[in-house]
Amino acid sequence: MNELTLSTAIETTLVARNLRNMKVARAALQPGYYLRAATALRDISGPVIIGTGFPVTGTFETDGPVGAIALYDALEKLGAEPWLACGPPLSKCLLEDYRVIELSARSVADARVEALTNLEKFQPKAVISIERPGLSADGCYYNMRGENITERSAFFDPYLTEASCPTIAIGDGGNEIGMGNIREAISTLDINAAETGCDELLVADVSNWGAYGIIALLGLWQERDLLAEISPLAILNYLSAHGSVDGVTRENTLTEDGLEATEGQQIIEELRQLTGFCPTT
Repeated sequence: MNELTLSTAIETTLVARNLRNMKVARAALQPGYYLRAATALRDISGPVIIGTGFPVTGTFETDGPVGAIALYDALEKLGAEPWLACGPPLSKCLLEDYRVIELSARSVADARVEALTNLEKFQPKAVISIERPGLSADGCYYNMRGENITERSAFFDPYLTEASCPTIAIGDGGNEIGMGNIREAISTLDINAAETGCDELLVADVSNWGAYGIIALLGLWQERDLLAEISPLAILNYLSAHGSVDGVTRENTLTEDGLEATEGQQIIEELRQLTGFCPTT
């Protein structure tokens, strides 16, 4: 199949379970969005900023960081210089093992200054958001329960709105950075929709899985089975040891959005089949 057909197949696979009505979001997007996003990251050799971390009960949820770490590792293998941008406590957990930009601003104005400073410092070739809360119309952050989580959220939105490089965002519900691109289309969903947009919005049933969709295409072009080098369970174990919780159950388990790690692994296998690295059974 050609690349657009493959991207469309990936897009279909990643919302097939329709856990939070992302088929509605997908319908509002021009097909080929995974292809366009991956193309923006193809052959990148410089810094790439990957923002992640959604606050839950004083800590952070597993959805987002798993995909961010997987994409970080893949980009690094391909010669890029990825940086994970997040606020504490996640930032503190990752410092020993990854390059980290700590988000410390607690207001939109301060966040814009922080973003402009770091964008100038790092000169990123791309900025990516994976399951980061996006500012709503009232300037606040909300979780899927409709709770205002602004006081517990670091601000990453200006890194995308002020960037001069390609910006990519992955979300799975409607309240994440990037969903401003299709805010009208998702206005009927039971969510405080985000206003912040991006160049290329990607949707998936679980945001982590969106990262796998990008990696599938990057691996195809490099003729390297990058997806086979990812272990969602290993990353979940790493995060759990640092205090992560499932965003749905709010429990410290090896799950993402209420799903066992085997679900994420199954998605990887489906994507490997689509890209020809894993024979169909």
